[in-house]
Amino acid sequence: MRPAGLIGSLGTMLVAGALALLPVSTAVAAPSAPAASTATPATAKATATATAVTISPVDLDGPAVSTVKVTVTNAGPERMRSLKVSFGGPVGWAVQPSVLQVGGSLAKGASAEATFRIQVPERRPGFTVRTFTATATYRGGDGAGSATGTRTQHSGTPLANLAAAYNNVGVTDESDTRPGDYDGEGNSFSAQKLADAGLRPGGTVNALGAELRWPNVPSGTRNNVSAAGQAIALSGKGGKLVFLGSGVTSGASGTATVYYTDGTSGTGSFGFPNWSFDPANAHGATLVASSDGRNRPDGYGNAGIAYRVFAHSIPLDPTKQVEFVVLPGNGNIHLFDLAIAS
Repeated sequence: MRPAGLIGSLGTMLVAGALALLPVSTAVAAPSAPAASTATPATAKATATATAVTISPVDLDGPAVSTVKVTVTNAGPERMRSLKVSFGGPVGWAVQPSVLQVGGSLAKGASAEATFRIQVPERRPGFTVRTFTATATYRGGDGAGSATGTRTQHSGTPLANLAAAYNNVGVTDESDTRPGDYDGEGNSFSAQKLADAGLRPGGTVNALGAELRWPNVPSGTRNNVSAAGQAIALSGKGGKLVFLGSGVTSGASGTATVYYTDGTSGTGSFGFPNWSFDPANAHGATLVASSDGRNRPDGYGNAGIAYRVFAHSIPLDPTKQVEFVVLPGNGNIHLFDLAIAS
């Protein structure tokens, strides 16, 4: 860990020529470097242009002043002129300078590097995600006028899997319904009726192209996650992330964030109908199974009424390796499993 310095004194620390034109190359800079997120067309955080903006890894071992390099590569057909680069981190993190300007112009395939310094505070305990953003404005190049890149880094460790986040008892045996509290009123799914519907502990659940698993835990124990922004480790590549669950109330929707191993991220919104009564396609969900009735604190009841489990998905960037997922911060969303599908 380096000694901390005041950001106000950074002016004396900046090296002359913080912006340096790099030699012209014959090819566009490799897009695999940590750069703007292209997780999904709908949720990507980067401007969809040929200009590449990449951010070097940020040393989060504070308190200290970290040096960050932003590289802009012109992949457009014209020379890039009047290039300015800005950089920022989390709210309250001081950066100097906030904007740097490149003199001259960049030929196709050439890159410019801007060097910034950022005040990094002391690490917080637990799991924390930090997002850094760089924006280039310019004339010529690809003609778009601007391009943005983001980088996310985290400290701490995500939970090993969804089971490590189980915080709710959603299934009970009809012989002992008392531990259940799926909906905040002491009600729960009947293990017997779920089995009749094909949902048994450890059993495979195929939905939306994904192979999911029904929680392999005894009835009356925690078997699902009431979403509260938990970070869940998840590895793999695919075109979508599938969630298995159902909702409590009709407001069970939210946004999940997927983080990739290259430091980029993407978001997607999904939701589930209420486990009973809501239309089965509410929030765009897909019905997976219906069980007859439910377990109440005083025993099995509500026969003839369907209590259901659904699937929903968000898109992924199929070219990138998923590292972890941060669940929505809405406790009305209950999840039994999640999996990557093609």
